[in-house]
Amino acid sequence: MAPRDTSRAASPGVRVRGAQLAYAGTRLFDDLDFDLDGGRITGLLGPSGVGKTSLARLIAGLTEGAEGSVADSDGRALGGRIAYMAQQDLLLPWLSARENVLLGYRLRGTAVTGEVRERAQRLLERVGLADAADARPAALSGGMRQRVALARTLMEDRAVVLMDEPFSGLDAITRYELQALAAELLAGRTVLLVTHDPLEALRLGHRLLVLSGRPARLDASVVEPPDAPPRDASAVAHLQGQLLERLAAARAATA
Repeated sequence: MAPRDTSRAASPGVRVRGAQLAYAGTRLFDDLDFDLDGGRITGLLGPSGVGKTSLARLIAGLTEGAEGSVADSDGRALGGRIAYMAQQDLLLPWLSARENVLLGYRLRGTAVTGEVRERAQRLLERVGLADAADARPAALSGGMRQRVALARTLMEDRAVVLMDEPFSGLDAITRYELQALAAELLAGRTVLLVTHDPLEALRLGHRLLVLSGRPARLDASVVEPPDAPPRDASAVAHLQGQLLERLAAARAATA
């Protein structure tokens, strides 16, 4: 069975209202409101330490001590509809690539049927790892490990996907290839992409936001990039300078 393609109509928008969070005595957010458009990729940029990862984890319900509400665009809770892909691949070294893709099922105690295994194999095929399904992480390159992590995220089949710097540790060519693959496989889902890379945000994001200040606030950055992602780098090069200027101002406002 091929992985389900989630249409934009089926993917909810996300509404964060009144978010508050302090870390080590510093207030990162104070009454922050935040929206993700349903079925679209929102790129989130900002200086290091401003709270981008904390905001993604807050949406995922992984942050202790946070206040505020997170719901879909109809006001319903998002429990069970969110998948999270971290910067590190977090593969278990004693499991094969296929078993790592199936990890969520095992952690939940859900039966791994033949149909489920077939779906995991098809996802590995889609990320170009059909022949490495039985390999353990130590035998895989960094790019291959991130492909497994992407397949594991897709295996959860959630309408909302939070991605925290998922390609930052890769070489430029592998990163470029995985960006295109992610745009294809995540089409129609509601995605938050946390990134430090302006070009990555411009290639993949339907909408770009910059987080800055202390406590942090979100601002629209530049005009939304044209065309659907993934975009060729040359098609958005003229926007990169504008975004870099915005990020420089954000760093100054957060210092």
